[in-house]
Order: sequence, then C-alpha cells, then structure tokens
Amino acid sequence: MSEREASDFFERVWGVVADIPLGRVTTYGHIAAYLGSKRAARTVGWALRAAAQSGLPCHRVVNRYGGLSGHAAFGGPHVMEDLLRSEGVTFVEGDDEVPCVDINQHLWVPGH
Repeated sequence: MSEREASDFFERVWGVVADIPLGRVTTYGHIAAYLGSKRAARTVGWALRAAAQSGLPCHRVVNRYGGLSGHAAFGGPHVMEDLLRSEGVTFVEGDDEVPCVDINQHLWVPGH
C-alpha cells in the first residue's frame, strides 16, 4: 500500500469511526470489511492509533471477541473501559484479564 493509499484508507476508517453510535461498538475487522479490505484489520488499528487524540470515538472499536485491545492509545488499561461504561456499554467475563464488551448486546456493523 502506497503512502497515498494508506492516507486515503486512514481517512475512510476515521469516517466510519465517526459514525459509531453512542453505546455501541464495532470491530477492526468489521471496519476493514466495510471498506472493502477484509484482511486490513491491523491497518484499521494503525489508523485508530494515529487518531487517538483526534476526538473521534476510537474507544468504540474492539477486537473480534469484544476485547479492549486498543487501550494503550487511551492512556491506560482502564480509560477505554471507563469511556465505554460511561456510554452504557456492558461487559462480560473474558477468558483472560482483558475487559470484554458484551458484543452480542452492543455490536454495530457498518452498513447494516
């Protein structure tokens, strides 16, 4: 992917993130698939890291299991969780120590 293509992709990611409704989450993979690049979930993560201080609701993007894998960009492991909880997002017990959103309750799929 050229620098120009990456820049365009990042901007498209940010447009999707801006549309995630309050109290809902989506996944890196759902964003990538919506943008026509199903295998670009990691690149979606890079776009979110680049936008962490932008005011976009990047905290509403979780991994495919509902895990909070992007918390490092938010100043600590509990900040992302606190932001989501303040929006009414609920959590379930995960297999490990990573907080896990109730994905069945809060998933928003772009384009649906």
